[in-house]
Amino acid sequence: MCFRAVAAMLGLLVMFSPAVAGQDARLVERGAYLMNGIVACGNCHAQRDKEGRVMPALGLSGGMLFDEQPFRAYARNITPDLETGIGNWTDAQIVRAIREGIRPDGTLIGPPMPFEFYRGMSDDDALALAAWLRAQPPVKNAVPKSEYRMTLPPAYGPPIQERIVAPPRSDLVSYGAYLAGPLGHCMDCHTPWTQTGPDMTQVGAGGLPMKGPWGVSLTRNLTPHETGLKGWSDAEIARAIREGRSRNGAPLKPPMAFDWYRNIDDADMKALIAYLRSLAPLPLGGRSAAGSK
Repeated sequence: MCFRAVAAMLGLLVMFSPAVAGQDARLVERGAYLMNGIVACGNCHAQRDKEGRVMPALGLSGGMLFDEQPFRAYARNITPDLETGIGNWTDAQIVRAIREGIRPDGTLIGPPMPFEFYRGMSDDDALALAAWLRAQPPVKNAVPKSEYRMTLPPAYGPPIQERIVAPPRSDLVSYGAYLAGPLGHCMDCHTPWTQTGPDMTQVGAGGLPMKGPWGVSLTRNLTPHETGLKGWSDAEIARAIREGRSRNGAPLKPPMAFDWYRNIDDADMKALIAYLRSLAPLPLGGRSAAGSK
């Protein structure tokens, strides 16, 4: 048997070996948990009907419009469709698009993707997302091109070349910060913004207006301040995240991804709450609410 044939056979054995198959299955399982929970890509990339309800059969085939003053952006089709989705992208290209905002052709992905947070996503979790996306059925849906009335940066940061590892789950506050930042990008909405992005010296203070079909909602203060979560029990915070119910039972407004956050497991919820309780207590809107800006 020639060397090339032997090499091909060995490659097939490796591809279909139980160890590799098991590794792929674990990646897809982790990706499914992240996608159906804290990462919640479907909150933007899922197709919805006229009443705003998600249409699961159409997967993450995109089309949601974000019509803001600086841009008119459409969520892209991220199913593995070869023509209108990401079916031709490699795992590395998917990971780079998620963390660095760069497409395979070298062009930059624009807002509202929160790359300042996604850049901190671990290699393992980014690969798990890519594995889950590849495992989904392709859906053909050509999405209009986004229009930007602003100058996009040349890049969102230097190329990611070093391996990124998530904090240990035993460190509740650090892992909670990872969940609320690189994975869930909670602080993208729940932090006051400057002209260049979230003011991370005021992390969690909320006060950002969010416009949509629901009207305008003001993001909540997640710090342990009187205008935030001071006095809230762990159970009340967990219910607000998972069910979209305020402390008094009143429904919270979108765009919080309650349909996904209800799947966050108890261990991750415990870490999230530990992180929120560790934040500096700030008034709603941060310093601007106190009149010092």
